[in-house]
Amino acid sequence: MPSAELKQVIEIMRARPVIAGGVTVAAMRRGIVEMTENSPIPEGTRCDPVDAGGVPCEWISAPNASADKTLLYLHGGGYVIGSIGTHRGHVARLSQASGARALAVDYRLAPEHPFPAGLEDAQAAYRWLLDQGVRASSLAIAGDSAGGGLSVATLVALRDSGVELPAAGVLLSPWVDLEGVGESSTGKADDDPMIKLDGLLEMAAMYLDGEHARTPLAAPLYADLSGLPPLLIQVGTAEILLDDSTRLAQNAEAAGVEVELEAWEDMIHVWQALAPVVPEATQAVERIGDWLRKRL
Repeated sequence: MPSAELKQVIEIMRARPVIAGGVTVAAMRRGIVEMTENSPIPEGTRCDPVDAGGVPCEWISAPNASADKTLLYLHGGGYVIGSIGTHRGHVARLSQASGARALAVDYRLAPEHPFPAGLEDAQAAYRWLLDQGVRASSLAIAGDSAGGGLSVATLVALRDSGVELPAAGVLLSPWVDLEGVGESSTGKADDDPMIKLDGLLEMAAMYLDGEHARTPLAAPLYADLSGLPPLLIQVGTAEILLDDSTRLAQNAEAAGVEVELEAWEDMIHVWQALAPVVPEATQAVERIGDWLRKRL
C-alpha cells in the first residue's frame, strides 16, 4: 500500500505526466525542471563543476563521502530531457547513502545530439576517471530510466573496448527496450502516472534518428551482457517499464552476470528520486547505499 506522501505525488503526476505524446521538447524540459527544482540537497553537500575529458560533469559529494569510492551517475529523461540540475538532489542523496562521491554527467541529448552522442560522453567520463587514478574496483556506474539503459550500454561498450569495468552497476527503472514491446508497456498503462507510451516512443525516435530500434548499444535489451559486473536493478510494479527490468535481469542471469532484481510493490517510475519526502524512496536509497558499500 503506497504511503500517503506517495499517493499525493501520484495525484499530481496524473494531472501532468512527465513524458507524454504531443508535447514539445521545450515544454518537457521545462516540466522536469519545475518538478525537480525544489528537490532538497543534504546539508553540507559539495557540488563542483568539472570538465571530464571534454564532457561537462559535476562532482557531487555528501559530507560523509570518501574520495576512495566513486559513483558515476547518468541521469534519466528519455535521452531528451534532464540534466545535472534536475538530478542533483537525487545524486547527492545517493552519495550520502553510499559514502561515495558522485560524478554526475551532463551527456549530450537528442534531438540535437542523437545516438551515439550520449554513449560517447558516458564512456569519455568513465575513461577520464581512470586517467585521474580512480581504481575501477572502487568505482560504480548508476543511472535511472534512460540513464539506466545508458549505464548498461556504457558497460557493454567499455567491455568491448577492453577497458577495465567498474565493480558494480545500479539501474533504477532502466529503459532498455526502445520499441515498447514488453507486456507492461500496455498492461501497466493505467497504473503509471508518470510516463505515457506514445511520449516514450517519440523520444526513442529522436534518440535513434533512423538507427534500428534494436541496435544493442541503443537498446541494451538486445546486447550481449556477458562479463558485466554485479548489477542491482530496482523497479516499481506500477510502471510501464517494469518488463524492461525483468527481461534485462533474465538476460543478465543467462549471460552469467550476478544480478539482484528488486520489484517494489506499487512503486512508480524512479520513485527513489522522491526522497526524503516519500518514505519508500528513502528506504530504496538506503538499500542502494548498503548494496554499494559492500562492493566498493
